[in-house]
Amino acid sequence: MTTLTAAPVAPLLDRLFDEADSAHPMNDPVFAAISREEQVRLMRSKADYRHFYAQLKDYALPVSRDAGKLLYMLARATAARSIVEFGTSFGLSTLHLASALRDNGGGSLITSEFEPSKIARARDNLTAGGLVDLVEFREGDALETLATDLPETIDVLLLDGAKSLYRDILALVESRLRIGAVIVADNADHCPDYLDHVHDPANGYLSMPFTDEVELTIRIG
Repeated sequence: MTTLTAAPVAPLLDRLFDEADSAHPMNDPVFAAISREEQVRLMRSKADYRHFYAQLKDYALPVSRDAGKLLYMLARATAARSIVEFGTSFGLSTLHLASALRDNGGGSLITSEFEPSKIARARDNLTAGGLVDLVEFREGDALETLATDLPETIDVLLLDGAKSLYRDILALVESRLRIGAVIVADNADHCPDYLDHVHDPANGYLSMPFTDEVELTIRIG
């Protein structure tokens, strides 16, 4: 058994994913009324992201169950000890990554989230999972919280916050990514400049769409 597949983490994740499925923002008439075109515009906007995601503060917006397992597997396979996460939300992806750190023998996970209520919920969930000691929560805009005090090397980077900022967040941590570091970007199609950057081998990456939702990237140079 691994930390991910044993109690208390496994039943906790089952409950949190079930709760997220039952409380999807598209079940809210306010969000359901937003046209697909407007949704795309908001997700790609660098001007409106704070307001847009503040409206979603009561929703978990997690990675999929399979993406969560992928995060755990990649962090284990790379023997990760240092992980950075952009977009904590309720901490479901954080639980997967911290579980990998525990099973790797320890380490540190820095996670950033600008919604205070989400930070509180994520901290409670990581406490319930017995993993909070591995996590440093940074509250505020990640353009500021991830601009300083990063580890010398980063093994895994998860991008799952405001999609429009993926290229900007990568720029903040890029110099710390070791050769072989893994980047998982959820819904990266909403940040074309990020995809352009990681798809150009001259920038030191090898990247491909791993699923309809996840872009998987390796630092190669």
